[in-house]
Order: sequence, then C-alpha cells, then structure tokens
Amino acid sequence: MITSDGPAVTERLNHYLARHGVASRRGADALIEQGRVRLNGAPTRPGTQVDPGADQVTVDGLPIGEPVPLRTLVLHKPLGVVSTRSDPQGRPTVLDMVDDPRGLYPVGRLDADSRGLLLLTSDGDLALRVTHPRHGITKLYRATVTPHPSKQTLRQIIEGVSLSDGPARALDARLAGEERKGEVVEVLMAEGRKREVRRLFAAVGLRVTDLTRIAVGPVTLGRLREGHARPLTRVEERELYQAVGLTPPKPGR
Repeated sequence: MITSDGPAVTERLNHYLARHGVASRRGADALIEQGRVRLNGAPTRPGTQVDPGADQVTVDGLPIGEPVPLRTLVLHKPLGVVSTRSDPQGRPTVLDMVDDPRGLYPVGRLDADSRGLLLLTSDGDLALRVTHPRHGITKLYRATVTPHPSKQTLRQIIEGVSLSDGPARALDARLAGEERKGEVVEVLMAEGRKREVRRLFAAVGLRVTDLTRIAVGPVTLGRLREGHARPLTRVEERELYQAVGLTPPKPGR
C-alpha cells in the first residue's frame, strides 16, 4: 500500500469496486478471484483493504473511474429479460431497460420467465442487506396457478414443504382473485432461493402459469408500466434503508 500523510482510511476492496459501479460486492469478489483486479500493479485477493486516497486499482488493466452516485431504481421487469448486467446468450438484460445504467446492478434476481418488481442500485451495502435473509426483507408475489387451490393446500404452503435444497415455506398465502388462466394466489416470502416460489407451488400440486413480484419490503410495484423504471420516492428510500439498518444517503450523494 502506498503511504500518505496521516492515518490511512481504508475499505475492503470489494466495497471499493461496488462503490465505483464496477460490480456488486459478490461480483467484485468473483473478479478478484479470477485475477482480473490488481492493487498497485500486483494481484490481490478477496478481503484485501484498499486506501482510496493512495492506492491504484485496475480491472482488466483499466483504472477505476470516479465513484458513482448512490441511487436506486424500481424496475417493472418484463418476461424474457434476465436479471444480470450482461448475458453471454445475447438476451436482453435489466440494464437494457434503463436510460442510464452507469453503476447499477440488480438486487437479487427475478427469473427470465417471471416479471415484476426488481430493484436496481449502485449502493453495494443496500444490495447486500436487502438480499440477506437476516434483515427480514420480504417479497410479495402474485401467482396465477392451476388447479384451484384448496384451503388445505394454502395451509400447506405456509406450513412448509421439503425441497431438494432444504425446507421452504411462505409467511402467508391467500387467494387474490381469478384470471382467465387460473386462480390468483398472493404469497409472501422471507427469502428468494432460485425458483423457490415455483418449486414450492409444484410441491403442493399447483402449476404456476404466471408469476409477478409486486413488492420488496416497503417498495411496491404500483402502477409502474412493464418495461419501465423509476427512482425510489424519498419515503420509499427512507423506509427501505431503515428496514435494513442503514442511513439513507443524503441528497446529491
């Protein structure tokens, strides 16, 4: 590390990369493990501390740019769009849905065959806490299913089932109406393992024909049109940050 006058103020390298919009913290760790990140010209490893005022960090030989402003968007993800920054198969990504994707990355994921609310943020701390189950950020889904679920089936969804990667259950499950393709069930989940809602319904004999996420914690989809994005409102921002134990960013940061 290059020395400077006074005590160095350091941060973890993955946090530094996330703050500069390179990748999420998890994605930054992957870049580091792949040997694509260098600190003062030398290879590094996850967990390394960096002094932003003195150290030189490069990714794939290119210097890191200026930090990106902290912002979070609500996206109404359409079907067929993948929840990644890029896709080797050439499919449209969630970042293709926004006018200015600089520094943004998806908070968690929403499968290509599902639609609805997905948060995009440049704040690595927020993304980490929203996706970690210990912070208790729930996700509310509206699923169109067949056949008609009985009260016993809805109870079973709440009581839980055993899946290949462990037990799964909903915090709540209730009928919300009827559509041409089947019954609509609203289900509240405490975590978001891969295709967990679909697998949970399949385990109790229900087939999901449409799945839409309509809320993440205090943030709701509302009337946002499919394929469109909007910034968090000040109230949503405050409530979401407070829900995960963080201080909301100051305006203009």
